[in-house]
Amino acid sequence: MALDLLMFAALIAVILMGYPVAFSIAGVATAFALIGWWAGDFNISLMGALGQRFFAVMTNPVLTAIPLFVLMGVVLEKSRIAEDLLETMGRLFGSLRGGLGVSVMLVGALLAASTGIVGATVVAMGMIALPAMLRNGYNPRLASGMVCTAGTLGQIIPPSTLLIILAEVMSSAFQQAQFKQGKFSIETISVGQTFAAALMPGFLLVAIYIVYILIRAALVPGDAPAMRETAARPKRAEIFGAILPPVLLIVAVLGAILGGVASPNEAASVGAVGAILLAGYRMGAPRWLMIAGAAALMLLAVAAGSAPVRLQRSDAGGFEYMLAAIYSGLALAGLLAVGAAIVTAFRRGVMIPAMAQTLSVTSMIFATILMASFFSLVFVGLGGEHRVAAILESLPGGPTGALIFAMAFIFVLGFFLDFVEISVILLPLLIPPLILMGHDPIWLAVLVAVNLQTSFLTPPFGFSLFYLRGAAPPEVTTGMIYRGVVPFIGLQIFAMAILWFLPAIATWLPGMVF
Repeated sequence: MALDLLMFAALIAVILMGYPVAFSIAGVATAFALIGWWAGDFNISLMGALGQRFFAVMTNPVLTAIPLFVLMGVVLEKSRIAEDLLETMGRLFGSLRGGLGVSVMLVGALLAASTGIVGATVVAMGMIALPAMLRNGYNPRLASGMVCTAGTLGQIIPPSTLLIILAEVMSSAFQQAQFKQGKFSIETISVGQTFAAALMPGFLLVAIYIVYILIRAALVPGDAPAMRETAARPKRAEIFGAILPPVLLIVAVLGAILGGVASPNEAASVGAVGAILLAGYRMGAPRWLMIAGAAALMLLAVAAGSAPVRLQRSDAGGFEYMLAAIYSGLALAGLLAVGAAIVTAFRRGVMIPAMAQTLSVTSMIFATILMASFFSLVFVGLGGEHRVAAILESLPGGPTGALIFAMAFIFVLGFFLDFVEISVILLPLLIPPLILMGHDPIWLAVLVAVNLQTSFLTPPFGFSLFYLRGAAPPEVTTGMIYRGVVPFIGLQIFAMAILWFLPAIATWLPGMVF
């Protein structure tokens, strides 16, 4: 009996019926484990490994970065950083044809690198930028497509939850492939390598979108006219005031990871603390204290990294104790600033909703990952792993044909499933055979990431479409939103083709840094 194929089909059917994803995965896995046991196709003793699998997920240090990055993004979203960025960039580029669209893409890129939360970015721009574009005569379909697409940049420009999950999945698949090749001195793929690999493709996507908007504005001026509303161009101080804080946060987080100064977990904590200080700065906490606290923490990080203190050593002298006192003072200054920022955020009603949303998003992600581990255990026990490998190996075209099939399959599933479900259920089955066929795992990770990013745009279940539908003015219909994203889906496929033929775009930076 082909229970493995029936199991996968049943999962898609149950999810499409609208049941919660984690419960759907667990229910299908339980049902097919019992059916397989009854039919003699599944060894029920394999369920004994379930506890070990769950424990491995819960103790995985890489995944602990997820709640911290989510908190960073939610706090920045609640502190209304998007509004200032959109308003400033709109005034800067609005006098150009397509200038408001260019502003939306640039702000989307900045928010992607600082918050990484698709829903928050789409809703913010749908409520602020979309009405401004419509008032200035933009084609509603083009304006809707730009807002939806700019929001999805949070999945490909690091740091992002997708890239963290993908790094863990790709690393595990890479190790499996090496074991099957008889290599026991194995290599791994780190989150830092995945972030570095995705950085240039993310900027490539932003450039492709902007070029498309400018060309369309030149060819069809009525679709993206220059801004009619008179608004003074922002002064340099305004531009720097809006752009510099998120840029500094991005540099601190990504610089720490790519520079090897901090692990992803440590960099995520830097981002969360930085976001809290930035929120406090913007919401009325003493600005001098926020600046002093941020400076003290940065100085502490640099000094402690270059001159660490070990007071437990027997040869520790007066100089070490003096350094320890200085470090303690810097830590205290940073702690006071963070405490003041948190108090201010609580008083402004920001901190509790931010923590609640962080808990909700993190719980959903981890519940899905845990249940996907259960699903994959049953699927492999039913012989699904060998069937997937056999299907890929039997396809015409060898490794290239197998990769085209895998990318097409992921793209089609993106119409119906979320990126988390595809990442933790499908990719562990597809990726090891592809790596065994000789495909570079880092290049493969970026191709998959761009492909999964497209799933936020593809009707009928693209999440960006739903987010914008809830935030868009009544005159923007669902049909307009769906038609508006079609050109940008084509641009995504075009970007994947560029990465296919120019893999160095993805592999150059990781090779240089790591």
